[in-house]
Amino acid sequence: MNKKKIVLIIGLILVAILFYGLDLFKYISIDNLTAIKDRIHAYGPLAPIVFIIFYIIATIFFLPGVPITLLSGLLFGPILGTIYVSIASTIGASLSFIIARYIGRDFIVKRFEKKSLFVKLDTGVKNNGWKMVVITRLVPIFPFNAQNYLYGLTDIPLLTFVFFSWLFMLPGTFAYVSLAGAIVAGQDNLSATFTYVGIGIALLLILSIVSKAIIKRQHLNEE
Repeated sequence: MNKKKIVLIIGLILVAILFYGLDLFKYISIDNLTAIKDRIHAYGPLAPIVFIIFYIIATIFFLPGVPITLLSGLLFGPILGTIYVSIASTIGASLSFIIARYIGRDFIVKRFEKKSLFVKLDTGVKNNGWKMVVITRLVPIFPFNAQNYLYGLTDIPLLTFVFFSWLFMLPGTFAYVSLAGAIVAGQDNLSATFTYVGIGIALLLILSIVSKAIIKRQHLNEE
């Protein structure tokens, strides 16, 4: 094992210890959004950077993404919240991919190679290439954090994975952030609240319809 791998592994372990020490793994939930919001807000101008780092670490360590995505809307509003989540989720997904492909490949292979999810992803990439990334970013039956690592075991190029992940995570990101961000945007403007809530609900409905169509066409729900 080369020095870069050792340093990265040590870094990940230290970050995990820090999160456990601060009890942040248990802390991240829908019920605790207000408390987390207050903590991040306390950093003032540095709050966006703290949030992005927080989101990246959460992605790497398989923490639930929906509460943090909603948090972004509450903290920064629909537009900035979407931008920050998009940056953080793309970086987090990319780092997970790199860890699986170049650092923890043996561990990931032993854990997932016989799982149906990996078999579907691997087969899908071989048959459809980048289109598989589009499908898995739109279809909610594929866990976000898990697929980031599993794609690192496939033959898909890193840049292809990063680009299509970023592009097709945007609709879902904007939908969730808009729903939470409507509260911030509409503090002094009720019409803004209804606008962003409407956008969020409409996008979620569209994504639901598209997801069902893709599942039916690709037979992704079959074992």
